[in-house]
Amino acid sequence: MSNIAEGFESRTQSLSIERLGRAKASCGEVRSQLYLAYNRQYVSGEVFEQTLAQAESASRLIHGLIRYTNDL
Repeated sequence: MSNIAEGFESRTQSLSIERLGRAKASCGEVRSQLYLAYNRQYVSGEVFEQTLAQAESASRLIHGLIRYTNDL
């Protein structure tokens, strides 16, 4: 969320896109940590599936923001 906010407050379009890219990368990190937590049985299958779906959805939304910002 902080990377997205920084992106919207940045001075240039390229900085905004860079910050959005960092936010999207963070979604990948969350998914990676989630797989680790599931494999170590820290979270249930249900929590894993729900959280994975949310992380994937957030990543798609951020990707859309990147595409939109590129088109400005």
